[in-house]
Amino acid sequence: MGILSNSIGKKVAMALSAFFLMFFLLQHLVINILSVFSPDTFNIVSHFMGTNTLVQFILQPILIFAVVFHFVMGFVLELINKKANGKSYAKNNGAANSSWMSRNMIWSGVTILAFIVLHFIDFWFPEINTKFIQGDWSGTVEGVEGFRYYEELVHKFMNPARVIAYVFAFIFLGLHLAHGFTSAFQSVGAASLRKKLELVGKGYSILIPLGFIIVAVFHYFKHI
Repeated sequence: MGILSNSIGKKVAMALSAFFLMFFLLQHLVINILSVFSPDTFNIVSHFMGTNTLVQFILQPILIFAVVFHFVMGFVLELINKKANGKSYAKNNGAANSSWMSRNMIWSGVTILAFIVLHFIDFWFPEINTKFIQGDWSGTVEGVEGFRYYEELVHKFMNPARVIAYVFAFIFLGLHLAHGFTSAFQSVGAASLRKKLELVGKGYSILIPLGFIIVAVFHYFKHI
C-alpha cells in the first residue's frame, strides 16, 4: 500500500492530514471571528464558501476524508504501538520524559471526535439538508433579512450547555494541538527545528482554540 505499508509511512501520512486540518482550523477561525466584528461580512463570506463549487464539491470532500483518515490512522497507530511494545501511541515509560498530553493523545482525540459529531449535527447536517436535499442554495430563510448564516450561528450559542460543551472541546483541542503540532513536523523530518516548532506550536495551540472560545462565549453573552 505504498506509504501506508509501515508504521513510519503511517505517521507521515497522519502528519500530512494534520497539516491540512490545521490549515482548515485557521481559515475556519478567520471566518468565524468575522461574526464578532461584522455580521454582514460574516454572512457574505459564509455564503461564498457555502455556494462556491470548488469549496463544496472538491475541498469539502477532501476535508471529510482528512478528518476520517486522521482519526482512523490515530487509532491504527495506537493499536500498532500497543501490539509492538505494550505502550500507547506517543507514550513512553516515564512522565518525566514526556508531557501528559503526549501520553494521552488518543483520549484528547476521542474527545475532539465527539465534538466533531456535535458540530456536524449543529451546522453541517442542516446545511447539507438545506442545499442538497431541499435544493435551496439561496442562503436566505423566511423571517431573516439578508443571509441566514449569522442568525443560525447566534441561535446555536444561545444554549449555555452547548457553549460549555464547545469550550470544553476547544480546551482539549488546544491540548491535542500542543503536542500534535510539533509531532507532525517531526514525523516529516523537521526534528532539527524542534525548539522553534515548539514555540510556534504553543502559540497556535493557544490562539486557535481561544479564538473559537471567544466566538462562542461572545455570542452567548451578547444575546442572553
